[in-house]
Amino acid sequence: MSLPRQLRDESDFDQLPHDIPISVTIADIEEKKGFIDYFRFVIEVKTKGGSKYLIYRRYREFFNLHQELESKYSPETPNKLGPNTCILPSLPGKIFMGNKQEIAESRIPELNTYMKRLLGLPTWFLLDDALRIFFYQTAQDSQHRPRALRRLRPPTRKVKSTAVKPKTDLFSSPRAEAMFDFSGSGKLELSLKTGEVIFLLSRVNADWLEGTVNNQTGIFPESFVKIIKPLPESDTEREGGVASAAGSYSCLRCYLLTPSGVDTRDVCVEEDITTQPSYKDLLSRMRHVFKVDDIALNYRDPEGDLIRILDNEDVQLMIRESRGQRRGVKRPVNQYLWELHVTMVSDLSVYNTDI
Repeated sequence: MSLPRQLRDESDFDQLPHDIPISVTIADIEEKKGFIDYFRFVIEVKTKGGSKYLIYRRYREFFNLHQELESKYSPETPNKLGPNTCILPSLPGKIFMGNKQEIAESRIPELNTYMKRLLGLPTWFLLDDALRIFFYQTAQDSQHRPRALRRLRPPTRKVKSTAVKPKTDLFSSPRAEAMFDFSGSGKLELSLKTGEVIFLLSRVNADWLEGTVNNQTGIFPESFVKIIKPLPESDTEREGGVASAAGSYSCLRCYLLTPSGVDTRDVCVEEDITTQPSYKDLLSRMRHVFKVDDIALNYRDPEGDLIRILDNEDVQLMIRESRGQRRGVKRPVNQYLWELHVTMVSDLSVYNTDI
């Protein structure tokens, strides 16, 4: 008799593996500033074996899990359960309009209830591969450091501190002065005004720095500022010219090709260098960067010709071809090997149509 069938017949919880999740709670939400900006849920998972860890999941991942479980276990007739079926809890529906943070916050109680009921289904259900993978702590999960975990904090009473806070000399810190106005494109980039003093945090790559000004933190191009006091040597130099703190950022070189010339941008995103974005996310990001809607995405093939990108398979092909194309090109370790060439949808003159 198979293990799932044996568990179903005997309802023997003790036979479950020790890594099976038995309790989950959303500890917080965090904003991820990648190719598109979104919020993800920080989830504390407790297993049957007593271990405890954090995972990070988007609503999209909840939705995909629910669809897969429905296809496997939902009965054709709700009132007529089969031997391998069960009634799944309801997942809160998609919301297409509104403030992303408010939407994520409002979903926390509903998703907590959903996960609790999911893990309360028959014992054999907990062995489902999709369910176990969803609650499994990936290497990326384990390496991420949570920011707040507001919902796991114990209640505390505010006590007035009598300790004297040491004075800090801000002007002994690494800093720069803005020489020109810079308008950041997206939440990741820091907007600057001429004359402002920016306190430096780290170097992202050879051209970009991370800093803070007016209680805002973000990245900005070094060419717009004059360095007053540089970052310590250990923060500015590393193999490939990238700072240790820059591991959370990856940079993408992109070009807007127009009849009047080429507009070159380095777009930095809070994504791992191995991340493969979707076509939809790339198109949305480029529209935001260049402030133009009617655009097409392209890449250059090994012969140097522009190839239009139409779907996720084309994105995958671009990334695969870039690995062999640019091995000899020296670049920062956190810069994508592939580059995007953005054109107007109606401009077909950029393509090599010679037969």
